[in-house]
Amino acid sequence: MKPNDDNGKLPVAERPFRVLIIAGSDRRQYNCPGVDGKARSLALRMAERLPQDWELDVEDLGNVFGRARIQSCNACVSTSMALCVWPCNCYEAANKDEPDLMWDLDLYARLDLADAWAIIGPVNWYAPSSNLKLMFDRLVCMNGGNPREELIGHKNAELAMKLEHADEWASLHRNHLEGRTAGFFSYGDGGGDEIDETGRPRILRHPQYFDPGHEPFESERDAYRPIVWQCRYSGIEVPDDLWVHVQFGDGKKYSDNQAEDMVREPRVMESFDAWTDGFSRFVARKGKVEPGEFRAYGYTAPSHRLADLKAKWRELRMGVGLPPAGSSPARQHALGLNDDATLTPREGEGEKRR
Repeated sequence: MKPNDDNGKLPVAERPFRVLIIAGSDRRQYNCPGVDGKARSLALRMAERLPQDWELDVEDLGNVFGRARIQSCNACVSTSMALCVWPCNCYEAANKDEPDLMWDLDLYARLDLADAWAIIGPVNWYAPSSNLKLMFDRLVCMNGGNPREELIGHKNAELAMKLEHADEWASLHRNHLEGRTAGFFSYGDGGGDEIDETGRPRILRHPQYFDPGHEPFESERDAYRPIVWQCRYSGIEVPDDLWVHVQFGDGKKYSDNQAEDMVREPRVMESFDAWTDGFSRFVARKGKVEPGEFRAYGYTAPSHRLADLKAKWRELRMGVGLPPAGSSPARQHALGLNDDATLTPREGEGEKRR
């Protein structure tokens, strides 16, 4: 059935089971690739195959011209875990300065509403697609993020560092989406027709630079290992048999390995359908998941205009070499570590050297 977000207000026993299916290819026919990625076709196929009395939410992360993209993680957690807010407050919906697809598509709430996630995507250069990686980077906050931004004045690094050492932090620091299940189905083409008999690209002019026998993985399934283990560390269950990779299109030109070609590959489609059926059986047995104490669903971000003014004043003072007394930037400034006092922080380091 179609997803009804209002069901998130119901007791768990009264709402339908819910799955979020993510198509993780960067390609959409409404941008320069001109063709939809295979992940979209597979996601729609999965939605047709899963039980129709479940709420089946589907999202395509492909790049659409003129639409916001998923902004990168700012790595607040490396300053302090308490500075990383759940759900992410580095960005917000409908923001013109830094438009963000995670918020515009309400993905934090939709991930929260779902009992299980099905992630489908390609392997690009020994890794998940850029958009899938960005989405999971932005989910660092589900793994222990601060659910009470008012305690740190929205984005005050010094207050966050202090909170991280306070007794109160233990009651806030938790895996906010723990208990859910995630399944991963990835696919790759082994380099298509670009690889020669030695395992090197045909157009390579310096084959002596590397040994293809030392490729990063024995199996390209491992390209998704970082996000699988991110889920596991965050309390999201990823059974090994729901983490599947299929390779097809070896030796073919990329233009001959589109979704319409994929569906004529019985081995590929049988593998995908078996993964879908296994996912369905597993999550049905496991059942619905109780929501966490601090939910992304129904969350309304507090106003932060005053906090923004304070942050701007802090930025201006640091720009003239006056960081907050006793702060990490002050200590770095005193030690001459980063040479980052500037009133034009948007200027690239390369520009300064020219």
